[in-house]
Amino acid sequence: MDKINYISQPTSLTIVVIISLIFTLIGLVYSKKYQGVNNYLTANRNIGFFSLSSSLVASALGAWILFGPASAATWGGIGAVIGYALGTAFPMIFLIFLGKRIRNEFPQGSTLIEFLRKRFGKSLFKLILLMTIFYMFVFLCAEVTAVAMLINYISGTELWITALIVLVATLAYTLYGGLRVSIFTDTIQMIVILILFLISVIYLTSFTGDQFSFSFIKEKNPHLLSGNYIPNYTAGLTFFIAVAATNLFHQGNWQRVYAAKNNDTLKKSLIFAFILIIPIVLFMGFSGLVAVSVDSNVRPDLGFFSLLLRGQTEFLSIIIVILGLSLTISTVDTLVNAISSLIVVDGRATFNFNNKADYLKISKYFIIGLSIIAFIIASKGFSILYLFLLADLFCCAFVMTVFYSFYNKKMNEKTAYISIIVGLIGGFLLFPAPDFSKSLLVGIILPIELFPAFVSQSLLFLSFMIATFIPVAIWKLR
Repeated sequence: MDKINYISQPTSLTIVVIISLIFTLIGLVYSKKYQGVNNYLTANRNIGFFSLSSSLVASALGAWILFGPASAATWGGIGAVIGYALGTAFPMIFLIFLGKRIRNEFPQGSTLIEFLRKRFGKSLFKLILLMTIFYMFVFLCAEVTAVAMLINYISGTELWITALIVLVATLAYTLYGGLRVSIFTDTIQMIVILILFLISVIYLTSFTGDQFSFSFIKEKNPHLLSGNYIPNYTAGLTFFIAVAATNLFHQGNWQRVYAAKNNDTLKKSLIFAFILIIPIVLFMGFSGLVAVSVDSNVRPDLGFFSLLLRGQTEFLSIIIVILGLSLTISTVDTLVNAISSLIVVDGRATFNFNNKADYLKISKYFIIGLSIIAFIIASKGFSILYLFLLADLFCCAFVMTVFYSFYNKKMNEKTAYISIIVGLIGGFLLFPAPDFSKSLLVGIILPIELFPAFVSQSLLFLSFMIATFIPVAIWKLR
């Protein structure tokens, strides 16, 4: 990546350290009043509307929103933008109904996996647990990578420095205070995020002239808004299914379902989160459409920054650094506590440790180990969007079978297991390589010339469709 020093490296590092320390100290001080496993896992099940709403939004909107929607928009058009926004927000509506049902049927629960463990046998339960942890681990890697790349882009700071500071700071207070502190810091982070986001919106809509408009995009890149542009549909559907599926398996969301003070609070908070998430993601995606219309050679995942930082304004650079850090830390603390809670709650049914085993301590060691791996991966600067897409594929193969089983009690473990595995295999065969030019089946096992152009040009779309819907065919055949 080009080293463009919008602000100096010492300045950016100072901001990173100060912001990280502030959230760490706030978290540690607050956590002293709320100790115990119940606070660590479910925040004593008494979180009110404002805190729950803020936490749901802050946890959903990680640093990925600064990169992902804009990147997808540059090739997927307005359809990708809409699909991304609806996919991010849709689980909030789904959780209104399913969350209430699970709270009523399993009032003392704290994870989705607990419910599935009772529904299916140990074999499938372990597969779902493994997939969920894998998805959240990839999410963790992508978030830390995103903020490290952001600071690198703005100040030239090496990726590993930012990754290390953010991970150490977040682990320090999250492993101590658990869900209760994660929700508390999310509330503060959400206020910061909204203020800084509004500043960005005001700047882009006020100081970019006529460029930040549909008419400008239609003039420069009309296909991105055209009803005849196929990727507007394939990309839109792809991102809707992928993002919605992954968020339904996000343990951080399920913890907050159980943490709500009552069902009415949960419903209102989820509706509020849904309403707030959509315009934020839409705006970020729209910035990608504008960016590629201004400069066709813009790097896709830097579309938003290419517009906001064109004047190389130091003030805006600082705003972006603080925004990125707030988004990342709010998401990382959610992921850390979510993975930890799965080990605490479901570890006993998964691992054959003795009865005296301290699963809370084991979960913390496990998280530290994952964080070290995440630090190494983030230091490499892999594609953020591609990391998410890989995790999305796994969730797509599971989503129909797992959630259909809530309503169809006749679904047995063997059928569910086979359908998921077949969906995974089918999806992986068509899942595109990092350059999106070929897949395992198309271009490696078989020559790309054997397939219609639509197949080779729609590998991501087809891989997600197959992973999601092949399991349904398996149920019918059995």
